[in-house]
Amino acid sequence: MKTVTDPAILDAYLVDASNTRGSAEALVRPESTEEVAAIVRHCQAAGIPLTVTARRTSTTAAPIPDSGWLLSTEKLNVLHALDDAGAGIVLGDYQDQVEAAGMFFPPDPTSRNECSLGGAVACNASGARSYRYGPTRPWIRQVEVVLPDGTVMRVDRATPSPWPVPEWQEPKVKTAAGYFPATNFLDLLIGAEGTLGIITRVWTHLLPLPAHVLALFAFFPTRASMLEFLAEARAGRQDRSAPLQPRCLEYFDRRSLDLIRSRVPLTNADCALLIEVEHDGEPPLEAWFDALVRHGALVDDTIVADDDAGLARLHAIRHALPAAVNEIIARTGVRKVGTDFAVPDAALPEMLDRYDDTGMPAVCFGHIGDNHLHLNFLPTTPAEWKDAKDRYMALARRAVELGGTVSAEHGIGRLKRAHLEMMVGSAQVEAWRAMRRLADPRAILGRGVMV
Repeated sequence: MKTVTDPAILDAYLVDASNTRGSAEALVRPESTEEVAAIVRHCQAAGIPLTVTARRTSTTAAPIPDSGWLLSTEKLNVLHALDDAGAGIVLGDYQDQVEAAGMFFPPDPTSRNECSLGGAVACNASGARSYRYGPTRPWIRQVEVVLPDGTVMRVDRATPSPWPVPEWQEPKVKTAAGYFPATNFLDLLIGAEGTLGIITRVWTHLLPLPAHVLALFAFFPTRASMLEFLAEARAGRQDRSAPLQPRCLEYFDRRSLDLIRSRVPLTNADCALLIEVEHDGEPPLEAWFDALVRHGALVDDTIVADDDAGLARLHAIRHALPAAVNEIIARTGVRKVGTDFAVPDAALPEMLDRYDDTGMPAVCFGHIGDNHLHLNFLPTTPAEWKDAKDRYMALARRAVELGGTVSAEHGIGRLKRAHLEMMVGSAQVEAWRAMRRLADPRAILGRGVMV
């Protein structure tokens, strides 16, 4: 096997979207499942820690080791069929090819044009459309995986786990924290963050491509009016006969709108929702505008898009926010501190109140349909950064107390292990450690990730 040890090449693989930097002795870039298996067997025999890396869009340092070898899946990128692809293919590229054939793979993490399909599976990635379609899990039919001992398996939902899976009760919210309490091996691997096996090939479940998508960028004079509207918009989740059937509901607070406005002209408002609705050619504008009027939205300022160009413009407005945040980070040189919590419906107003009380520059936005918002603290000094970390932990504790999760979509990785233990307790973490010891007695694969 060919190993790369050139520091100039290795360096590019040793930092992810969390800006965590690691170290490794070598990089391997296999081109087949058989090569992956040979590498795993070699590392087991030699006692070399092995960390899987894909496109390094992780915000939790899961692909960033402090020793050993890195295995990149980037060359496992063959499209075998519309519903059968190598794990290293870029998710957005895969979806583009699927949609060109009139089909639809729903998962849509924000990093879809940078992350890999296999990485999305390993992290059970989600995004705005997860409100309607759920995270990646339900859209995966089968995977090919190399186990920690080098064994190759094809795994579906009829495949039992090779090891006992610890029981536990996940919070009843959108969550990506901890090992899934699976009754089969496929669901255990999805979201395991590369710690129980290396996924090399993925078979997906596809839908017909939606005929049309209507998008609305709706502005509200108060948060109270937005929450009243949100309650009506979410009613369709339980009642498919309800007139409002969104596929995503995305929130922007006043501070977010102010940042976007610095790059794109927008109306002045307290908050806004970006809404997407699938339809068959007759956009349900009347139903949505009636609801906006009922709840006091700034209807005359609503931005409507019902074609590809309009959707692209709205997505550009949405993406102006992270671009503006990145500019602030570059200017101050101090890293942001961002939350990834989700809470039950009843707890949303309290969390919004707490997200307002930041004591420093911050923006709050995200997947409000699932009560899953990203509060981004933007500290400007090291002292503010420490204060932001303390506030973050207090918010995490409160989210858990309210029945929520410490990670709704980004996973645990290396950075949130303490948060996971705070959420589930030390006994549950030890049960997962015991499962890992059975799977990988020498702790070769994903050492330090999740537990």
